[in-house]
Amino acid sequence: MRKSISLSLALMVMFLMSSCVSTKKIVYFQDSDHVFEQAQQIMQQYEMRLKPADQVFIKVTCSEPELLSIFAQDVVMGTAGGGTNVSSSYINSSGNMTNAYGYTVTNDGYVILPAVGRVNVSGCTMDEAARRIEQSIIEANLIKDPEVTVLLLNARVSVLGAVKSPQVVSLTSERNTILDVLSRCGDIADTGLRQKITLYREENGERKKYYIDLTDTEVFQNPAYYVQQNDLIYVEPNKSQTVKSSAFYTFLSAGSAIISVVSAIVTIVMVAVK
Repeated sequence: MRKSISLSLALMVMFLMSSCVSTKKIVYFQDSDHVFEQAQQIMQQYEMRLKPADQVFIKVTCSEPELLSIFAQDVVMGTAGGGTNVSSSYINSSGNMTNAYGYTVTNDGYVILPAVGRVNVSGCTMDEAARRIEQSIIEANLIKDPEVTVLLLNARVSVLGAVKSPQVVSLTSERNTILDVLSRCGDIADTGLRQKITLYREENGERKKYYIDLTDTEVFQNPAYYVQQNDLIYVEPNKSQTVKSSAFYTFLSAGSAIISVVSAIVTIVMVAVK
């Protein structure tokens, strides 16, 4: 009898211990009070850089509307995306005529503009790409004072693993942190390991792997803290949670509960008999 009671108590202790999770594993940015006693300088570059197959919105503005006529029609570019580029003309707030187009960056990093030709934008920020296009328009003797704006249209990040809502997240600006992306996914699930997040990134024709620990304040200095278009984020699940969901763990939990109940009843009966 004593052995059965001891066994039931041992099983109950094991069950309770397996249910406990240390706060060290779930609290974000631990020791941040010490680290941020002084303001920290932001070291990383968060601006996204153009890559092959990116879709970009290019707006050309000029004070002389007639000079924009060469951009005033739809054109088939034959770039990596293979589709027709959409163009539109309108008057901006300052009264100047402006034309806007959507283009796809070719596999070798170029956009192809009507009357201008190929402009290399691979690895450029949006501002750098705009300046290159402006210079190309001037060198082609098309417009003396063009103003070009470049925006990235298809920026997105894929999030998989132990998050509450795995999905492809569309980026609404250039400055997006991994925290912004995970928030859009409902945060990391209770089954997820905040210390074991992996980010896969394509850079200069190579795929790189970064490790992220959200419980450590060093995450703010991690090169993967600011996400880039086409990043893949994977949150590793807690192995103990995988064990808990197994048939063996379910049987063990149910068995320990039954043994505990039976042992309690037997103990009560024995006491009553005495």
